[in-house]
Amino acid sequence: MKQLIEDIAKALVDVPDEVSVKTLEGEQTTVLELKVAPGDLGKVIGKQGRTARSIRTILGAAGMKLNRRFTLEILE
Repeated sequence: MKQLIEDIAKALVDVPDEVSVKTLEGEQTTVLELKVAPGDLGKVIGKQGRTARSIRTILGAAGMKLNRRFTLEILE
């Protein structure tokens, strides 16, 4: 999952070298923290949060296959 989010984010931003994803494992959910360059934050979030919502939808669908719940946090 970490690699999936990283690949999607790198395709969206101007500075792909500054994309980093950190995984925090919990009992029932896994939190993925996405950090990008400050100038690329708007590209990852999108207008009215549409891009971020779409990434979270993909993450949820992929998590269903693994019987695990994933949450995406976009850090500033």
